[in-house]
Amino acid sequence: MINIAKKQLGMEEDDYRAMLADVTDGKRSLKEMDDDEKNAVVARLKSLGFQPKNGRRNYREASQGYHRLVHALWRSVSALDVIEDGSRSALRAFCGRCLHGDDTDILVDPDMLSYAQADKVIKPLRAMERRGKAAAGK
Repeated sequence: MINIAKKQLGMEEDDYRAMLADVTDGKRSLKEMDDDEKNAVVARLKSLGFQPKNGRRNYREASQGYHRLVHALWRSVSALDVIEDGSRSALRAFCGRCLHGDDTDILVDPDMLSYAQADKVIKPLRAMERRGKAAAGK
């Protein structure tokens, strides 16, 4: 998303690197940043006029198999009535809680998870699915 914002805003490379360093206390590369710092960069880019598109991606468009698994498990627990809200925004909030505890202000795009992060989401989803299937007698 950050690279899309950079392109959308037409930022020159030097200006972009300077903005990264300003937001993250000197880090001039995304590889050096943690998730909180990247979120701060996105917030700065939005303040500069970046407007993310609200395109709806579905699980088939997810780039990695583990991304598709997160979506499939989410749909499954929703179909089993384990959760009340099976929307994409609810999934983003769930991913945020899995990765950041009870901080409900953090939303995490499931299609941007690393393998290790996805594992922290997949395990509770599998447990929820098992409970849902047991309750449904499946």
